[in-house]
Amino acid sequence: MDTTLRQTLHRRGLRMTPQRQLVLDAVRDLGHATPEQICAQVQSAAPAVNITTVYRTLDLLERLGMVRHTHLGHGAPTYSEQEHTHVHLVCHSCGAVTEAQTDLMDDLAARLRRECDFELDVTHVALSGRCGRCIERPSDEEEHQ
Repeated sequence: MDTTLRQTLHRRGLRMTPQRQLVLDAVRDLGHATPEQICAQVQSAAPAVNITTVYRTLDLLERLGMVRHTHLGHGAPTYSEQEHTHVHLVCHSCGAVTEAQTDLMDDLAARLRRECDFELDVTHVALSGRCGRCIERPSDEEEHQ
């Protein structure tokens, strides 16, 4: 049983439930996962838990600061533990997701603050492009020319 989760819920007047623990455990085990992936893992231990419960629990855990969501593309958001501090690099060709250190964004963050009066949350960034494997392969458009 996660004592941090239990204490956080207790301070907010909420109770610890097995479903909340299962959802948090699934997020931790999967690293970056969609609500559907989290639900599938939770259902392997508790088949009666439905997707609505998973969404509500993820929302609660995010409000409590225990998980964080990121949009890695056009699909569902992915959830990870709050401690993750990295930038996501998403290949729009093959869908691979890799991570980079947030300090790579320092110059951009400083420029945005200075020129746009905007503070960038670099831990909540996903950059889209092409991974090394896909750069080496010709794109579909190039093959048809």
